[in-house]
Amino acid sequence: MIRTQVYLPEDLYQELRLLARREEQPAAKVIRDLLKNGLKKRVKSKKRNAGDLLLEIAKIGARGPKDLSVNHDKYLYG
Repeated sequence: MIRTQVYLPEDLYQELRLLARREEQPAAKVIRDLLKNGLKKRVKSKKRNAGDLLLEIAKIGARGPKDLSVNHDKYLYG
């Protein structure tokens, strides 16, 4: 394991101590568990499949001028 140092506001530290006491676990284990669960939740919410990414790319093209294919010279050269 890697040792690290974190500064906590007093109220958060007190909540941590209470939770650790209630669960009869060391504060370090409670912190690790909370971090693990929080990070898992964040990663799950950011995961997207290839279909979602392709739809996102298609939406970018939908925002352009509607007559781009006909008037491409006008848009390229003015």
